Amino acid sequence: MNEIQKYIAENESRMMEDLFSLIRIPSISALPEHHDDMLACAERWAQLLLEAGADEALVMPSQGNPIVFAQKIVDPSAKTILVYAHYDVMPAEPLELWKSQPFEPEIRDGHIWARGADDDKGQSFIQVKALQYLLKNGLLKNNVKFIFEGEEEIGSPSLEAFCEEHKELLKSDVILVSDTSMLGAELSSLTTGLRGLAYWEIEVTGPNRDLHSGHFGGAVANPINVLCKIISKITDADGRITIPGFYEEVPQAEREMIARIPFDEKKYKEAIGVKEVFGEKGYSTLERNSCRPSFDVCGIWGGYTGEGSKTVLPSKAYAKVSCRLVPHQDHHKISQMFADYILSIAPDTVQVKVTPMHGGQGYVCPISLPAYQAAEKGFEIAFGKKPLAVRRGGSIPIISTFEQVLGVKTVLMGFGLESDAIHSPNENFSLDIFRKGIEAVIEFHNAFR
Repeated sequence: MNEIQKYIAENESRMMEDLFSLIRIPSISALPEHHDDMLACAERWAQLLLEAGADEALVMPSQGNPIVFAQKIVDPSAKTILVYAHYDVMPAEPLELWKSQPFEPEIRDGHIWARGADDDKGQSFIQVKALQYLLKNGLLKNNVKFIFEGEEEIGSPSLEAFCEEHKELLKSDVILVSDTSMLGAELSSLTTGLRGLAYWEIEVTGPNRDLHSGHFGGAVANPINVLCKIISKITDADGRITIPGFYEEVPQAEREMIARIPFDEKKYKEAIGVKEVFGEKGYSTLERNSCRPSFDVCGIWGGYTGEGSKTVLPSKAYAKVSCRLVPHQDHHKISQMFADYILSIAPDTVQVKVTPMHGGQGYVCPISLPAYQAAEKGFEIAFGKKPLAVRRGGSIPIISTFEQVLGVKTVLMGFGLESDAIHSPNENFSLDIFRKGIEAVIEFHNAFR
């Protein structure tokens, strides 16, 4: 056991107390009733950053939820690392599927179980505890700034304006983010790219009120039926998106890089409980979920969904849908193309409204970046082997915004696993990976000069 590992072992119980104090705050940005919880969580983060050794930690206003900014300046002439994270979490529903209370963290089977255990309170806590170790041992050679926001799970609508307003405050040489995942507990990896995102709500309106399906069925278009037909036309039988011009700026998948990644399709299917995978024809599963765009219905509703039956022809139907995009696809352009296409295929029997919700650009991090190589070194020391470079299918829209507004590249040094069930019931985070994550970040700081 080395000195870092000894320190973690000696201080782990206090670390868990501090982390759990964050997790117990239900900072759900999507639900307005948690407005006060957002402020409480931001204030708790500021307190913990000060305790870790930050020179200052401020809870600053934005157009939406407050933003936490903190910094530790050791030498004005040294390089500066800006750590980004988010303190908001996804709603916990369906609650009945949790084995323990989502906002009352528990340690079971070597894991922390709670909403936010991984995404992103657990992962961002790794960064803060690494700073604390470096300061306690006089090892910090770079300046470190922190920006923690409370709106990542709803698309970071306020952060771009905050960055524009506070460019000097956020000035740095590189941005470090722990909000991504690895290939496996025994197969560490660094994320070199993320997909972008475009998200919409579709509203279909038929008659001016709900109608009796016996009196009107077959004579009036049913908005739910129409909505389903519209959605069915967005992709073809080969899994390709049918929007004209959609693939014009899509590069070829990075097949050489992906071919190096060990992948057991049988285990993949077993883990998620499906008999077969499906996606765009001509591409592998790993290509489909990382380097190719996709379309999904995220929610659909309308009519009567209560207990028993009600023979109703509904007035309205709704769906929330999204596209994962790849770098070079502009989410603003795709958003307009999508809306135009939906309206072009909508029949005159209904009225259709398409409302853009949020979106973001894709991102690629060069593996030649010195900060990437420092992260690679940190992983190699902590996990015992050089991490693989991988593209991931998720989106963190603000990462591309950082590059556009602040002019700084981001290194995605994440420690999550697919089995952590982020955004789902029974979210969890491995204690072993939590410990190794702290060690990896410490070694990143030691290597980055």
